[in-house]
Amino acid sequence: MIAAVSLVQAHTYDPLQLRASLEEVLAPLGGMAAFVKPGDRVLLKPNLLTGARPGKECTTRPELVAAVAEQVMAVGGKPFIGDSPAFGSAQGVAKANGYLPMLEALQLPIVELHGGRYPTQSASFDHLRLSKEAMAADVVINLPKVKSHVQLTMTLGVKNLFGCVPGKMKAWWHMEAGKDINRFGEMLVETARTIAPTLTILDGIIGHEGNGPSGGEPRPLGILAAANDVFALDRVMLEILQINPEQVPTMATALRLGYCPDLQTIEFPLLHPQALKVEGWQLPDQLMPIDFGAPRVLRSTFKHLYIRWIKEPMTVYAQR
Repeated sequence: MIAAVSLVQAHTYDPLQLRASLEEVLAPLGGMAAFVKPGDRVLLKPNLLTGARPGKECTTRPELVAAVAEQVMAVGGKPFIGDSPAFGSAQGVAKANGYLPMLEALQLPIVELHGGRYPTQSASFDHLRLSKEAMAADVVINLPKVKSHVQLTMTLGVKNLFGCVPGKMKAWWHMEAGKDINRFGEMLVETARTIAPTLTILDGIIGHEGNGPSGGEPRPLGILAAANDVFALDRVMLEILQINPEQVPTMATALRLGYCPDLQTIEFPLLHPQALKVEGWQLPDQLMPIDFGAPRVLRSTFKHLYIRWIKEPMTVYAQR
């Protein structure tokens, strides 16, 4: 299959204008009907990183998720939202970031992800523990946010699929593979290949630069992108941001293993990356180690459990 990356300018999350931008970016790819058939169960996988910094553009905007869900429903699909945040629950993070009105209006369920063991095609990883809900879905629509990342330089479409690794298995991977950036990058790449999203739609209307994925600041970019190949989309976005792909472990690994098409072979049915070049995108001040020692894994686990089982329920109770 030829990789095609559709790019449009989009400067607002206003629902009416966003719907039009979404239709425009998907049209050259065949529209939503090219990816979703009547009756398909469709996982919408946004970036639900944290509920701690609403307004800082750390998560995929609910307006975009709603617009995608509406298009899925319009062609007969059955969408649901799923993610496995590092801290807390998908429901709690979604609520903190303004998702609930949209969920209620569209009667869109949000599910917590549970793990299962799945074989891979990798010589380095004979299996990965991934979300049963993602693997069982008929269609996965990946909805990442454009963000800098203090451990991996950038987080885009490939890294967003790490959210399909359930619970504290993420912390375990930081401990098991984090001492070798190449191995960690390969794990992320193989996770993306095994999940195999049918469609990736990138929220680059407002990005998050600097010390991301949550400690940076918002930056308007005015970009909405869609692709049938998540690796091609990430490669194109790095070109737009003028970032060397070798600086980004997921892309360096995808290129090394031959999973990412050459930039010259990618089709651009609408705008060319050259027309959207971003000057002065801020990367992290300093990259942090990826590896987690056992004490950090324990702290991370306790924090996750505290937010999910104590803090979030207390917040809900206080609002009654």
